Amino acid sequence: MQEIKSVIDKNSKIAVLCGGMSSEAEVSMRSGKGCYDALQRLGYKNAEMVVVDKDIALKLKEGKYDYAFNALHGKYGEDGCIQGILEILKIPYTGCGVMASSICMNKEFTKRILSTNHDIIMAKSAFVKKGDDLFEKTKDLTYPLFVKPVSEGSSFGMTKVDKKEDLKSAYETALKYNDDVLIEEFIDGFFVTVGVLECEGHPFATEILEIRPKTEWYDFEAKYTSGMSEFICPARLSDEVTQKVKDAAVKAFETAGCRSVSRIDFMMKDDIPYLLEINTSPGMTTVSDLPAQAAAMGINYDNLVQLILNSAGLNK
Repeated sequence: MQEIKSVIDKNSKIAVLCGGMSSEAEVSMRSGKGCYDALQRLGYKNAEMVVVDKDIALKLKEGKYDYAFNALHGKYGEDGCIQGILEILKIPYTGCGVMASSICMNKEFTKRILSTNHDIIMAKSAFVKKGDDLFEKTKDLTYPLFVKPVSEGSSFGMTKVDKKEDLKSAYETALKYNDDVLIEEFIDGFFVTVGVLECEGHPFATEILEIRPKTEWYDFEAKYTSGMSEFICPARLSDEVTQKVKDAAVKAFETAGCRSVSRIDFMMKDDIPYLLEINTSPGMTTVSDLPAQAAAMGINYDNLVQLILNSAGLNK
């Protein structure tokens, strides 16, 4: 098992940020508890779980923390907001910075940024703002379609639509989460995801995780319920295709300006990786993807937490 050396003083006071004010708060609490427990085992006895709410700036200021370990997911925690507060308070933190977090939380703007790199392939899509003509915007797309809130995680508000008659209902479901909606052509393939981590500022891809959900697609139930998905790691891909996916993940990471840690999701069809999205604060629960990907390359959970924490020390 690969051992990751610490670049952080073990006496440092570390705020493990979790909970938050998004629809993913419960998952974040589980991620935060896992990271906190790992930090304790690693010898960071001054680590504390800090539940994020509207008073978080005051909590951080009064807590006099040396570092922040970001275990938040979704709105306010993964979109640049908490990162901006930490920048103002001059607290070094794990994960992506303000700009990359903000861009990658928005699926449409992620696609616009990544489209500048011609090595990255994505599904054809339409961006529909509240008040737009839904059917005019989507007239050139081929069914089935995926309807997604443009800035939401854990598959909240997502619907697969097989025929035009069901599009409006799916669109209205997505609008409950965001005013802007991304509608993509459905790629009839299988789902893979790959982590991108940094070691001393150099990004590298983890092993690729192939996921075969027992539900129709990889929804919230399949993601966070034990036994609801089959996980194959490393993915059943040829060496050539494996390298293609890893290269695409690192290119996406760099093109979007990410740092520290991200997880890149793809749909595979005919050995072509179609990039779906970049997750800048991946889940760290016992059933999350990133820990499984890291373990497959010899980095256990505690060492994964150490590696992510080290990125905060390098940003100081």
